[in-house]
Amino acid sequence: MIFSRTAFVSVRSPIPAVYPGVSVIICAWNELENLRELLPLLQNQHYETFEIILVNDKSADGSDAFLSEALHTYPRVKVITITETPVGVSSKKFALTQGIHAARYDVLLLTDADCRPHSERWIERMAAQLSPDKDIVLGISPYFRKKSSVNAFIQFETFYTALQYISFALAGHPYMGVGRNLMYRKSLFLNQNGLQEFMHILGGDDDLFINKVATAQNTAVCLHSESLMYSVPKATWREWFHQKRRHVSVGSYYRRKDQFLLGLLAASHVTSWLFLWGIMLYSLLSGSVGSLGWSIVLFLIRLLFTWIIWYQTSRKLAHSIPGYQFPIFDFTLTLYLLSMAVVSGFFSKKMSWR
Repeated sequence: MIFSRTAFVSVRSPIPAVYPGVSVIICAWNELENLRELLPLLQNQHYETFEIILVNDKSADGSDAFLSEALHTYPRVKVITITETPVGVSSKKFALTQGIHAARYDVLLLTDADCRPHSERWIERMAAQLSPDKDIVLGISPYFRKKSSVNAFIQFETFYTALQYISFALAGHPYMGVGRNLMYRKSLFLNQNGLQEFMHILGGDDDLFINKVATAQNTAVCLHSESLMYSVPKATWREWFHQKRRHVSVGSYYRRKDQFLLGLLAASHVTSWLFLWGIMLYSLLSGSVGSLGWSIVLFLIRLLFTWIIWYQTSRKLAHSIPGYQFPIFDFTLTLYLLSMAVVSGFFSKKMSWR
């Protein structure tokens, strides 16, 4: 089982001979209050050589005045102001590209304005995973926990997404990362023509580029607890659904092999539940109680191993989901995967980044 790679991997914390200079890049649109909280946390990172590039993307909430003052308060900050985005181009990708071109250092570390580093060694822990043959570091970005049904599911869905891309990377087949906590080299970005071929696509500013350039040889993962970057989750089902629409819409641009493997993984989960329902229906109609008993035993064995792996990996990926919730989410995941298949088919139309 591919997820066992994450469950039993050791959390490495190498100490490089020399830490590289790092350019932290944040694209912000009307994020004044978040920037007030984030910039001091970044400024106080325990790392010798780094800069903070803030791309102010057409903000109209007072961010301009705040960032003008921030240049004096936070000496590591460099502000890039965007007043207009070319027609037919994704605002986020355009802003990110401008920030990357303005970066002083070759190592880029991406995050969002609504994120908060878990420690003052976030940059250090991510950069420690780089080496001469590693150009990409995939980080973890959990959401802050709140008491609500939507947050409970967001916690699980975010965990499951992290479990997939980390496990595939550990298996030598990286296919995506999350832009809330992602590191790669500027030289790699420029040599691969950056996001040029994806500029017309709304989402995927993080995962589409990684899907194009990541290999088993050039990609590392960072699971250290001090490397976590927490983020503010959506507060309503409507907001979350809009976000997921954007995310699933880019899946058709993944490499064919990745689409096949992810589809196979989803199908295996859904099939296990459909198999149980099918056997139950057959047993009721045919009166074959014996086959029902053996099927339930096999299904429970599968559930037990799945829950053990999920429980172990949820702690390693900083998504401390209560153990009693896993049986519920195991079934809910089936409904979620089926619904996302429908969403990906019906919502392929152009959507605004805003």
